[in-house]
Amino acid sequence: MKLCILLLLGTLAVLTDGIPPINRDYNTRCQCLKVESRIIPPDNLKSIKLVTEGAHCPETEVIAGLVTGEKVCLNPRSAWVKKLVQFVLERQLNQQNALPKNQA
Repeated sequence: MKLCILLLLGTLAVLTDGIPPINRDYNTRCQCLKVESRIIPPDNLKSIKLVTEGAHCPETEVIAGLVTGEKVCLNPRSAWVKKLVQFVLERQLNQQNALPKNQA
């Protein structure tokens, strides 16, 4: 009887350890296990997601969404990725600065 209870508790401990957090945005580890430096043509890019470094990951992560639906982690130290990130950030800044003018 004691063995059955120990097995049941052990099984519950293993199962609950593998359950992801309730909030899907919460991440306790890096999303990019491997990064690519290959140049991706702009026509193949659908979106760019920047994940800044923090408690979840010591590195900034750049995740490219491709037209095919695939997601690729880009090397943030690569020269072309730096330019891409700079372009995206400048574009977002320009869009934010343009909003008050349109509302007036």
